[in-house]
Amino acid sequence: MTAIKSQPPAHPFKRRQPLPECTPKPASEDPQAPERIAAILASSAYRTASEDLGFLAGPSARGVRLQLDFQKPEDLLEAEGVRRTIVVFGSARIGEPSAARARLEAARALDAPDDGEARRKLALAERALDNSRFYEIARAFGRLVAERAASEGEPVFVMTGGGPGIMEAANRGAFEGGAKSVGLNISLPQEQFPNPYVTPGLCFNFHYFAMRKLHFLERAAALVAFPGGFGTLDELFEVLTLAQTRKIAPIPIVLVGERHWRRVVDFEYLAEEGAIDTEDLELFWYAETAEEIWDSIHAWTVARNAAYGAQEAK
Repeated sequence: MTAIKSQPPAHPFKRRQPLPECTPKPASEDPQAPERIAAILASSAYRTASEDLGFLAGPSARGVRLQLDFQKPEDLLEAEGVRRTIVVFGSARIGEPSAARARLEAARALDAPDDGEARRKLALAERALDNSRFYEIARAFGRLVAERAASEGEPVFVMTGGGPGIMEAANRGAFEGGAKSVGLNISLPQEQFPNPYVTPGLCFNFHYFAMRKLHFLERAAALVAFPGGFGTLDELFEVLTLAQTRKIAPIPIVLVGERHWRRVVDFEYLAEEGAIDTEDLELFWYAETAEEIWDSIHAWTVARNAAYGAQEAK
């Protein structure tokens, strides 16, 4: 038998003899060479595209930034097994009752009958204390999701905007229930901080509102909207529009605090004016307690699966 001859395998990374381009031109051959090479290496043009932050922040790389803004959270959510979420929206200004009481006491101490601004602050502090009940409802709901979802097979994660107020309350409840929860922050001109109850590794900081909105809905099994301002209304009406047009299949949409919501938006008036159809009023409902929120979502989901589950499976 003829012996098989072969060369020993080359090292996968190292060479015994460096290639010519691995050694810069020495000053002995051209005294100006080192300075010129240093200038080339310092130029942003020489940086690889992925390491050139100036290029990546420019207008021509916007498409790449959009993709990255989506893909990083997507990979991490998938790795953590986050496939179904209950999204909770609500005001960042609604704090817990103890903080609201302290604010009211401070406003009362500064109150003066002739000071219009002081009277305004007092009135706002009184409203803040009244609204702080929603913080406790959101907190109780987050805990309820953590406890109930754990016994129903595939886990359901609370997902919020990751900020203070109602968002903090929902993440806090999930944390107290021993469950992981998600927070989707957004970078703003003013520095901001996530609330401390979002699970580390599941709190993301988006640059683009569009990508944040996409992730809010991509895994959403339900939406719960507490009283809030522009941001809450923006997210709520986006979901209502998508469900109305069937761009997404309708999901449970629960508005917490019927008195608040009926004053903020007269949905019936929109139907009376023909701006929406009466069937669009079936896309959402009201609830007042954490139990009502959970039970209504569960009942809707069971009814939907019974009515349309088999049809959608075809």
